[in-house]
Amino acid sequence: MSWIKRSIRPEQLRELSLVALIIVALLIFGTQIENFLSARTFNRIASSVAIVGVVAVGQTLVVLTRNIDLSVGSIVGFSAYFVGMQLNGNPELPPLMAVLLACGVGALLGLVNGVLVAYGRVPSIITTLGTLAIFRMILVNYSDAKTVTTDMVPPWVPGLAQEALFSLGEFNLRPMVAVAIAVVLVFQLVLVYTQFGRRLYAIGSNPEAARFVGLPGRRIVLLAFVICGALAGLAGFMFLSRFGNITVVAGQGLELQSVAAVVVGGVNTFGGSGSVVGALLGAFLIDLLGQGLIRWLGISEFWRDAILGLLILLAVASDAVILNWLRRLWAPNELKTRTTSEAAPTPKESSHGV
Repeated sequence: MSWIKRSIRPEQLRELSLVALIIVALLIFGTQIENFLSARTFNRIASSVAIVGVVAVGQTLVVLTRNIDLSVGSIVGFSAYFVGMQLNGNPELPPLMAVLLACGVGALLGLVNGVLVAYGRVPSIITTLGTLAIFRMILVNYSDAKTVTTDMVPPWVPGLAQEALFSLGEFNLRPMVAVAIAVVLVFQLVLVYTQFGRRLYAIGSNPEAARFVGLPGRRIVLLAFVICGALAGLAGFMFLSRFGNITVVAGQGLELQSVAAVVVGGVNTFGGSGSVVGALLGAFLIDLLGQGLIRWLGISEFWRDAILGLLILLAVASDAVILNWLRRLWAPNELKTRTTSEAAPTPKESSHGV
């Protein structure tokens, strides 16, 4: 037991429990639904999770600072539509420029949120609830009731969602999935090994203490919202590639899905703890349950949203009860380890003793 305490933090148990729940869900649905454990199911879930996962990574950065971004769905929709129209007018636009354009549009909208929250001192839930509606209204006016269709964009755009970087039998690793994995890995490394990541945790854990030691809290929060917007823009391009037909309601509901993925993935809603790997696992579990329940019990989309809400409540409750209990259980071991390391004599002290 002591070895487990030394090797695993309480927060990591949430990620391990998510892996266990995913395995259990796969076993249950695999026995109840014909051909559920197939390459087709995997490819469908992976493509869906890729979009939500990218949005959830940005949402994680914001939630770590004790904030939330409810406008990500509108940013995804606007970015997808805007880039689609630009590709329609400029079909020679290189793929990399189209991706950067989507990220730039998202970053600009994220900047609006960040300025209002970090420097305007407006609570993030109020700010982003307002910009959710504002960004959507901008999309409605910009679209002029027109729809971006697959035949309006270059063939390579919808082709990205169907191509496979490599295949193992019928299992395909598509570019969208590879991008999502790369985003998760990069930002997990950023959170663990960079000063920016450590500052995110510090600001979320204790904003007053972070301000007292001179951390640029406002600038860090602003940057978190800008990155969240840029990743939502990237998800908007992925949304365009996967679905092709973009209307004014594109991206609606992604704000709830991203928040659910983050919370279920173990990111503390009061900031200061969590990881993007957990958020990705949360997104995968939620999509797996949605796909499985629709095929098994034939539930409607409305019930799926209700299940998302239930998962959020359960995740918050488990954070408040289970993780706090685990932290108290781990605390004596951490204190003992710290005391032992402090009491151990240094080589210099040992030589003086001799």
